[in-house]
Amino acid sequence: MIKLVATDVDGTIIIPEKTFTEEVKNCISKLNNSGVKVVLVTGRMHAAASLIAKDLGLDTPVISYQGGLVRDGEKTLYEKYLTEEQANKIIEWGKAEKIHLNLYNDDILFSENDCYEVQRYCQNLHTQYTKKSFNDVKKDKVNKMLAIDYSSPERLTKLEKELPQIFRELYIVRSTPYFIEFSNKEASKYCAVKFLQKYWNISQEETLTIGDHNNDLALLQAGGIKIAMGNATEELKAVADYVTDSVFENGFVKAIEKFCNL
Repeated sequence: MIKLVATDVDGTIIIPEKTFTEEVKNCISKLNNSGVKVVLVTGRMHAAASLIAKDLGLDTPVISYQGGLVRDGEKTLYEKYLTEEQANKIIEWGKAEKIHLNLYNDDILFSENDCYEVQRYCQNLHTQYTKKSFNDVKKDKVNKMLAIDYSSPERLTKLEKELPQIFRELYIVRSTPYFIEFSNKEASKYCAVKFLQKYWNISQEETLTIGDHNNDLALLQAGGIKIAMGNATEELKAVADYVTDSVFENGFVKAIEKFCNL
């Protein structure tokens, strides 16, 4: 019996650059009413992810920053940061590569420039940013850093292969064709879901995990039932137990109806 549904957000329950459907909202409401815990597991910052949880009527903890932060209301249950030294190393790399970086410290998004990359990012995710030189940003709670290149996903594919050799001490993941994320080694969706399983005494076998991109490889590993969306990457589909329909066809709802007794 499924007791925990840990779901990715963008591309899984939210249509890219849009929102969730009424069918998804109703499905999550049914899960809530049946006693199943539904947890959002996302790379988004907590401030943005918590608003989605509220819109969906969820009162469970939210997993944000790829697993770097688990917060239940105002209470932090789990958190893993980048060190100031690690953040500065990423900043120097970004300058050398001439690639845009978002820096998140204590759940505030900072950008050094008012550029297309950060403006499009914030518009799509309905969030705000603060323009400030990274030299002047306090780096005591760096949740993650994000490299963005909307013009050349091919460039990010190349960088994705090189970066683990440059930053061996970090968790580096491609979360969309345009994003590469940098975080603490223990800031993965797997680590955060395993934490909540232990916190609630829920087994892996009682957990359903569902996602659409390579950053969800870690998420699926924590599930007893592993679901890939129809719009998922081939890498994710290869490790899934079941491939549902795409986010455009309410694939999340169809997967829940198949595997959860509502």
